[in-house]
Amino acid sequence: MYGTYIHVRTMYIASNDRRGLRVYARPMSTPTIAPTGGPTLAQERVLRTAIPGPRSQELLDRKAAAIAAGVGHTVPIAAVAAGGGVVVDADGNSLIDLGSGIAVTTVGNADPKVVAAVQQQVAQFTHTCFMIAPYEGYVEVCEALNRLTPGDHEKKSALFNSGAEAVENAIKVARKYTGRRAVVAFDHAYHGRTNLTMGLTAKAMPYKSGFGPFASEIYRVPASYPYRDGLSGAEAAERAIGIMEKQIGGDQLAAVIIEPIQGEGGFIVPADGFLPRIAQWCTDNGVVFIADEVQSGFARTGAMFASELLGVVPDVVTTAKGIAGGLPLAAITGRAEIMDASHAGGLGGTYGGNPVACAAAIAALDAFENDGLIERAQQIGDRISAAFSKAQLSDPRIGEIRGRGAMMAVEFVDPATGAPDAALTAAVAKAAIAEGVIVLTCGTYGNVVRFLPPLSIADHLLDEGLGVVLAALAAA
Repeated sequence: MYGTYIHVRTMYIASNDRRGLRVYARPMSTPTIAPTGGPTLAQERVLRTAIPGPRSQELLDRKAAAIAAGVGHTVPIAAVAAGGGVVVDADGNSLIDLGSGIAVTTVGNADPKVVAAVQQQVAQFTHTCFMIAPYEGYVEVCEALNRLTPGDHEKKSALFNSGAEAVENAIKVARKYTGRRAVVAFDHAYHGRTNLTMGLTAKAMPYKSGFGPFASEIYRVPASYPYRDGLSGAEAAERAIGIMEKQIGGDQLAAVIIEPIQGEGGFIVPADGFLPRIAQWCTDNGVVFIADEVQSGFARTGAMFASELLGVVPDVVTTAKGIAGGLPLAAITGRAEIMDASHAGGLGGTYGGNPVACAAAIAALDAFENDGLIERAQQIGDRISAAFSKAQLSDPRIGEIRGRGAMMAVEFVDPATGAPDAALTAAVAKAAIAEGVIVLTCGTYGNVVRFLPPLSIADHLLDEGLGVVLAALAAA
């Protein structure tokens, strides 16, 4: 879908009435329609006001008054439109999007195929509850996931609402199948904010602090972090396996869960051989190996799934985020014998596999398979890597550039000690956002800037956005 967006200048008009702030988009000329049939936005960075502008600030003030303080935000704007590689706010600012709503709008925001599919489904019906009256869309999504996820074994799937919900159900299925209770997660892991997934998540702030007690029978072992631990994949795997055997016992473990490329932990790519060795140990000990591909799945890494790049075929895969072009949908897909272990009624939920979200997913999956998005992710990764590799030659604060495809990150460090530099990272992100570029931070130590642009972003926008981030780094 990249390359189909045609430039259109749009003027945003905001007004206040007793129902609150209302924002309208009115084209300054007759709107141009993209070849795919969707409306377009000008693909350019525009700053008409400081960030936040007055209209955005008004919404942020309302947010502070109406919404729980625990629901934070990264970019201080009131979004009113998005598409291609930009997000437009209520003040008419157009920001370059290098975050994709945390890897959700991978196909692009308001992708024309997704929009058309959603509109058609909404006109037919919005909900029956699949557990009450099944419908084809749910089945079609599961059929696609069974075909697309790694491995040629027989698979089955089930649909849910969020990544955390998928992870919870993957653990449920593994425990039911094995009859065991213990679960292993890894250092630097992030798996969600529900009670069980908080227990699996490694980082205390902001995800876990004050919210315990957490679910029992969860154990943590070291992951492979080549930049920090200096270990080969084989060495890191044997370290983890030694702890699992000595402190837990393979015969007690139901599941080992890991993100093939760790997300919130800092986009950590494990050393070669680490994941295959862990997966083989799981097979040898009857342990279910779960790959959490919530952030790394669906063309994001330059493959349909990151597991493919790292040489592993999981027993169960959890997916969400990019699956449905912005609508809430998640899934678990696994070996048929594992997935069928649960009794009827043991899996499900009122909204799981909602028909509108399924329609969006079918359209998004078609785009991933047929619109060159895997190749586009590879191109994006090459451009990000090239830009920061050049800067790294003269800036020792750039400790490591890592990732795959359009899931790239830069780790910032103290050049004298190599220690993580969270303050520098925060300053760079804040300055980039002020200049109209949406970037996100991550990392156990808070010292990583991550890049998750939509695959619909044009090269000129990507390059400009990277240039803004590099300028912010130079000025910090």
